Amino acid sequence: MVSSRMSISVDEFYGKAKRWKDEFGELRRIIQECQLNEEVKWGCPCYTFQNKNIVLVHGFKEYCAVLFFKGSLLQDANGVLIQQTENVQAGRQMRFTNVREIAAMASILKAYIYDALEVEKAGIEVNFKKSTEYKIPEELHSKFEEMPVLKTAFEALTPGRQRAYLLHFSEPKQSKTRVSRIEKYEQHILEGKGLQD
Repeated sequence: MVSSRMSISVDEFYGKAKRWKDEFGELRRIIQECQLNEEVKWGCPCYTFQNKNIVLVHGFKEYCAVLFFKGSLLQDANGVLIQQTENVQAGRQMRFTNVREIAAMASILKAYIYDALEVEKAGIEVNFKKSTEYKIPEELHSKFEEMPVLKTAFEALTPGRQRAYLLHFSEPKQSKTRVSRIEKYEQHILEGKGLQD
């Protein structure tokens, strides 16, 4: 039954992996035992249940990880879930550096996956911070006063796009860098595009 759930594109992803190849193989084996569908999303193996994202496998320089899309809603009794950055609201990672570590954590990983499935089946959603709760950098506020059409275009963006811009514009410590970022994406905002569009 598991083999019928395999995706050619996921097979190709794992086959081409140079770093974390053995670790990815072990993670895939464990996750497949949880009877999730697998496909490639965002360039990584993504495991779903009834078209809802449950976990994603991805690799970084120092570790490979299983990302739980609604990890902030899971009971982390073992203290193994990591918030990737302070701005990540929902997702949490379980990180690994070798196959032995993954094998030792297999039962915990499965338990967390089953918990994530229960959260999804129950229809529980993450309460995301609203875009209005993020601080608007002074430089962007000034630009809005200078160009009301930019403010209107910004407010017409989806909340996720607004949040991405606010985080990106607020990140630099120097005002001139914030101004530069705002100017760089001014036309994107006017065209209704997001940061990555």
